[in-house]
Amino acid sequence: MRQKLFLLIALVVVLTLYAGQEFFTQEVLKKVEVKYGGQAKRRVEALNGLMLSLQASPEPEKLEKVNNFFNQMRFASDEEVWHQKDYWATRMEFIGKGAGDCEDFVIAKYFTLKQLGISTNKLFFTYVKAVKYQQSHMVLTYFETPTSVPLVLDNINFKILPATQRSDLIPVYSFNGDALYLAKQQGLGQIVPSGMEKNKKWFELVDKIRREGL
Repeated sequence: MRQKLFLLIALVVVLTLYAGQEFFTQEVLKKVEVKYGGQAKRRVEALNGLMLSLQASPEPEKLEKVNNFFNQMRFASDEEVWHQKDYWATRMEFIGKGAGDCEDFVIAKYFTLKQLGISTNKLFFTYVKAVKYQQSHMVLTYFETPTSVPLVLDNINFKILPATQRSDLIPVYSFNGDALYLAKQQGLGQIVPSGMEKNKKWFELVDKIRREGL
């Protein structure tokens, strides 16, 4: 009897802690449902559950599971989803639509991993040239240290690999919220003075996230 009571109390404590650490409030879920529908709401709930389960996990596990989660979304061009030539969707817009292009995959992974406690000093939006498709492409790169060979989180090749094993990608430049670098396969490369000032899309995205309130 005493053991059952202890287990019951422990369960209540766990549930209380769980409830207090939600990443997305009921208000946010309601807004998503109203704007994008029930399926979108369930996708946000699934992401919330994943993030709760990953809070104490090591960084490699966070990278793998967040990469896998968003790679379930459908790839679609900006013309198809947003009727624009080049549109950077916020994470909630991407989840809401359930589809997006390479930038949208990267944005969603970046902000989710940031929310899970991975330093933005390790996470970079990296423009590359996809050799097979002969076109520009964006991936998320993770640098364990500034001089490490980055790991590549991609929506074309779902397996996370070191950049040196991605001969199908030619790096062009990388940036995060602080700086822009000329990219190379190993290390961050050369910083571009005032580079972020030229990255208008980034500032538009940050402002849109702020106004979105999701």
